[in-house]
Amino acid sequence: MSQPDFIVAIPARYGSTRLPTKPLRAIAGVPMVVRVAQRALQAGASQVVVAVDDARIAEALAGQGVDICMTRADHASGSDRLAECAEHYRWADDAIVVNLQGDEPFAPAAGIREVALALAEDDAPMATLATPIADAHELFDPNVVKLVRDARGRALYFSRAPLPWARDAFATDRQSLPADVPFLRHIGIYAYRAGFLRQYTGLVRTPLEQAESLEQLRVLEHGHAIAVRLTPEPFPPGIDTEADLARAEKWLAANS
Repeated sequence: MSQPDFIVAIPARYGSTRLPTKPLRAIAGVPMVVRVAQRALQAGASQVVVAVDDARIAEALAGQGVDICMTRADHASGSDRLAECAEHYRWADDAIVVNLQGDEPFAPAAGIREVALALAEDDAPMATLATPIADAHELFDPNVVKLVRDARGRALYFSRAPLPWARDAFATDRQSLPADVPFLRHIGIYAYRAGFLRQYTGLVRTPLEQAESLEQLRVLEHGHAIAVRLTPEPFPPGIDTEADLARAEKWLAANS
């Protein structure tokens, strides 16, 4: 299939507990939210919308060639913020909307296109990306979200726990990973059909979602499918803290 048309919507909330004024924090002199918007444009989106809750973010994006959607400040999640955008722009129910997080300034354009293609080639209402896990420390880290998928490439489960559990191998050694087990790390970029995005925000929170603190489990618990593709290029970690910001400066210097 050729690359489908897709929209990129970027939720950008001004307040952040761990990194105050996060969307406006500069990386090599450029506000983080501007770098994210530039990545979306490079991916070839038919429309790039930044969903903001503060005029200062809108001002930083002036002249960048993206649409600004001023949204309510009380949304519980980025998905809720994007659902408001879907209503505002009256996107068709079958429109593909990629949710690119506002703290992913180095998201590869190829990865943005891949998650849109994953949704276009599947009749699931939602898609996401993953990448192989390389070492045991990553597998056992609860901050790394793991996933398993079925033979069709759809998600079976997401977890902060090691997944899947290689029973025989881990009975004797938890310092290395058996080569024949598909260990995958979840990458937090999503594509939705706009109709499902509107529906998703109305779904009741679920026990597994709350236990793992993983919003995507709500989709699976309510019986909806999530298509999963491997990312064609690595996604550098997102930015949540001052330390992450310093690391991003170093990453950019080394890769520019």
